[in-house]
Amino acid sequence: MGTEAKRVAVIGSGMAGLTAGAFLARDGHQVTVYEQYPEPGGVTATITRNGFSWDLGPLLLEGFGPAEAGARILTEIGVPADRVRNLATEPSDRGIVFPDFALWRPAVYQGSLWRKDRLERLFPEEARGLDRYYRFYRRMERLVTLSRRSEATDGRTALLDRLRMALNFLPVKRFSSLSAAELMERFFASEKLRAVYTGILADLMVTPAEFPALGVPLFNIESAFDARIVESGERPGPRSVYRYIRGGCGSLVSAAQDALVAAGGVVRTSATVTRITTEGGRATSVVVNGKSEPADIVVSTAGARETFYELLGADHLTSEYRTVIDGQVEMESVFMVHLGVDREPAQASALCYYYGRYDVDKGVRDIRAGRYHDGEDGFVLYIPSRHSPEMAPPGHHAVKIYTVAPNVIQGADWEDRKEKYADHLVSCAEKHVPGLATATRTRVIVTPADFRRRVRQHHHSFGGIAPVRDRPNPSYRTPIRNLWFAGSQSEGGGGVLGVMKGARAAVRAMREQ
Repeated sequence: MGTEAKRVAVIGSGMAGLTAGAFLARDGHQVTVYEQYPEPGGVTATITRNGFSWDLGPLLLEGFGPAEAGARILTEIGVPADRVRNLATEPSDRGIVFPDFALWRPAVYQGSLWRKDRLERLFPEEARGLDRYYRFYRRMERLVTLSRRSEATDGRTALLDRLRMALNFLPVKRFSSLSAAELMERFFASEKLRAVYTGILADLMVTPAEFPALGVPLFNIESAFDARIVESGERPGPRSVYRYIRGGCGSLVSAAQDALVAAGGVVRTSATVTRITTEGGRATSVVVNGKSEPADIVVSTAGARETFYELLGADHLTSEYRTVIDGQVEMESVFMVHLGVDREPAQASALCYYYGRYDVDKGVRDIRAGRYHDGEDGFVLYIPSRHSPEMAPPGHHAVKIYTVAPNVIQGADWEDRKEKYADHLVSCAEKHVPGLATATRTRVIVTPADFRRRVRQHHHSFGGIAPVRDRPNPSYRTPIRNLWFAGSQSEGGGGVLGVMKGARAAVRAMREQ
C-alpha cells in the first residue's frame, strides 16, 4: 500500500468498519466511514427507551478481558488502556434449560467438569460416551489454548506453540472429516444429550449435519457455563473467558469510534453508499447520497451480495469469486422483545438459553423455509441490568427476550403480526420467569424487517454466514484492486471478536500490498 497517505472509504460502521478505519487512520490515511443508518454500530449498537437500555445483538463476549485478543486490538487502535480495562465485566456465565432438565451452575463450585457429572446422573447409560466426548473436548481445549497463546507471542515461543499444536492435533485428526451430527452419533445414543452440545447451532442457523465436528467443543467451552473455572487453576494456560460489556455494547462502539476520530478519521451517518466505481480494474470512488466521492482504497463491511452484486456489479468479479459468494448460506434473522420491568426477574443468572425441542435439524429447516415457531422452539432471556445497573432506572431491570426467526415469514408480514408475536414470546418466557408481563413498564419490539433497515440487507443475516462445512467465505482481497472486503460475511467470519480480528487481518494484508 505504500507510505503515502491515501483516501480511504469504509462502508459500514459496525465493529469491523470502525476497527479497520481506526487502524488505517493511525497509519496516516484519510479515512471516512460511511453509515447509512442515523446511528453507528450496526447490530453491535445499544438502544434506549424511557431510561432502559438493551443491546441489539451481542451477549457474552470472549476476548475482552486484560491481555485478551479483543482488548489487545482496542489498545492497538488507540483506545486508552484504562478505558479498555473498564469496558468488560468480570468473567460471567449462562444457564441452559431443556424441556426435561436444566443445567445451572451449582451454588458451590464442583470443578470444571461438573456438567459431565450432572449429565452422567441424568443419562447413566451414556457414561462411556461422556468419558469419550470429554477426552476429545480436553484435547480441543488444549489446541485452543496453544492457538491463543501463539497469537499473543512471537519468535521462538510462538514457533514452539505451533509445533505443540501440530502434535496435539494428531489425536483429534480422525474427527476432522466428520460433521457435528456424525460426531454426536459416535458418542451418544440419546437425542436429548446430543442437543446439549448441538442446540447452540440453532443460533448459527446451521444443522448438525452441515457443521464441522471440530467446532462442537468451541461452542461448548465449559467456562461459558461456570465462570469460576477460569480462576480455579485446574489447568494451565489462557482459557476461554466470557464477559459482558459494561453499559452495553454501545460502549464498545463508542470506544472504537473515539479512537478512529482521535486518529483523524470521520464517521458519517445517514450516508448511503449506492455504488463502488471502478476504472481499469481498480476501485476509484464511492457514490454517497447521489454524490461521487474519490477513494484510493475502499473497504466494504456490508453483506457480500450487497457489496459485489449491487454496489459493484458481478461482471467485475472472477468466476471463482462469484462461486464463493453464490455458495454462501446466510444465517436467518431474530425477533426481539425488549422489556423494562419494575421488579427483579426470577432467573438465576443474567443470561439463559431455553430450548423447547431437541431436534435442532428440523428447527433450522423450518426457519429457512420461512416457518416461524412463535417462541415454542426456544428463546434466550437476558437481563443486562444485572451486570450494568445503569441500563435501567433504580429499582427496575432491562430484559431482552429473543429467538431465531425467518428473515421473511411464509405468507405473513412481520409488521402486521409483531405485537401478537411479542405477546406470545413473553408468555413463553413467563413459563420459566413468571410475572414479566404485569411488571412491564416499557416494551420495544425489533423484527427482522427492522434489522434489514438498520443494516441495509435484503436478507438479514444476524450473525453473518452460516458456518457450513467446506463453504469458504469471500477473501479480504477481492478481484478489484484497492477494494477490500471485511465484516461478518468475509473470510474472518462473524462475532464481535471475529470481525475485529478480521479487520486487523485485512489491514495487515493491505499494508503488505
